[in-house]
Amino acid sequence: MSTGKVCAVFGFGPGIGSATARKWSSEGFKVALLSRNLEKVTASAADIPASKGFACDVTDPKSIESAVANIENDLGPIHTIIYNAGNGVWKTWDTIDLDLFDMAMKTNVHGLLKTTQTVAPGMIDRGEGAIMVTGATASLRGKPFTVGFAPQKGAQRLLAQSLARDLGPKGVHVGLFIIDGVIGKDDSNPNKIDPDAIAQTYWDVANQPKTCWSFETEVRPALENW
Repeated sequence: MSTGKVCAVFGFGPGIGSATARKWSSEGFKVALLSRNLEKVTASAADIPASKGFACDVTDPKSIESAVANIENDLGPIHTIIYNAGNGVWKTWDTIDLDLFDMAMKTNVHGLLKTTQTVAPGMIDRGEGAIMVTGATASLRGKPFTVGFAPQKGAQRLLAQSLARDLGPKGVHVGLFIIDGVIGKDDSNPNKIDPDAIAQTYWDVANQPKTCWSFETEVRPALENW
């Protein structure tokens, strides 16, 4: 049965994006699939019930504003954000290009902030909503080759924490997921994290009662060395 509520998946792709979209769709949500590639999300929408594709470049504030306006005009007010957009550059400090460093910051941090600034006021007015953010273990530690990823995910983690502390008392649940491992559905490889299981975890956290909210949740396979 449809809930009439809307979930917007920013950074739709074949892993977590697709799995969360299918999970929220199966729970009766209308789902907006967002990607820079409109053709990709339009094609995917044909396979996910009650979904529609929208073009959005999270590094462009005006693109976010336009996408949110189109979603809320076509589907209704956004209740849940899955912020799955992210990128990184696997280089050391002496080889990374500052433009690539900045682009990763815009995707992971600027985009999350602008999306929240655009959507959260409506959530606050309605007294409910959820913002679920895909993080990474790089947010907890920097390594020589993650100069173009760890600072961005670390900043995203602290931004999400700031959002959670402010928005929680206003009825909006912000959750960050530290993904530690390779994502993929492969029964023969127990070292991979099933994206459907990740989506279930996102759903469980997003639907916790207000008396028992989690902010940071670590997700890894049992065999992961951590």
